[in-house]
Amino acid sequence: IDFKGVNMVINYDLPTSAVEYIHRIDGRTGRAGHTGKAVTFFTEDDKPLLRSIANVIQRAGCPVPDYIKHFPKLQSKQKKKFIKKPLTRESICTTPQCFLKKAKRKMKTTKENVKEKKKEDKNGGKLQTVSKS
Repeated sequence: IDFKGVNMVINYDLPTSAVEYIHRIDGRTGRAGHTGKAVTFFTEDDKPLLRSIANVIQRAGCPVPDYIKHFPKLQSKQKKKFIKKPLTRESICTTPQCFLKKAKRKMKTTKENVKEKKKEDKNGGKLQTVSKS
């Protein structure tokens, strides 16, 4: 899919190979000779994958931090393992907590209204009140 005007890509998970990384970045920002930027988040578990991606970035003429260049090279067995079974991650929620709380309150109110409506329907359209004696 070609989205016009995309000039930045944010990877919340590191691609498992340099080829996949290139596809994600170039396939979104670099179409028709356009340039773009990419931000990729990574964890300690992703370190083995970083060096091959850093080599591709460096060959393209972009700066790569020195600490990434010194990561150990990924062996072919490890590479196959990562491709077959990528790292599993916790779900990432980008919705602010205040919106989640507001939606939860609204859902609770809606459920209470539905229960109230069902009570009315069972009692012939009248809301039954119970008095405590």
